[in-house]
Amino acid sequence: VTIMSETCNTRILDTVKKSLGLTENDPIFDPDIIMHINTVLANLIQMGVGPESGFVVEDSSALWSDFTNDDNLIQQVKTYVCLKVRLLFDPPASSVVMNSINETLKELEWRLYIKKDNDKIKNGE
Repeated sequence: VTIMSETCNTRILDTVKKSLGLTENDPIFDPDIIMHINTVLANLIQMGVGPESGFVVEDSSALWSDFTNDDNLIQQVKTYVCLKVRLLFDPPASSVVMNSINETLKELEWRLYIKKDNDKIKNGE
């Protein structure tokens, strides 16, 4: 549980930048990355993941726990956001890598839908 709590309290922008191979201290691409992060988070919210009222990353202060407190969901959300932003910001030149990322994203989307459906059933919705 401690590991998850630390994971939830990491910064969204820093996590995505690291996944792109960028350093946290280099802000040159931050506006572009933030734009893509917000697009992906909006997609997740439309899928039923995240706060119903919406969520926007404005700078490096936004934490994963601000988007969701669901410890069972956070790792999938982080992977999904990082992969989607990579495709938007710096798509791979290799079609094999592109196909692999797209297949992973499809599976993550399916699993996120299943998780939300199961949560609704458990909550009697």
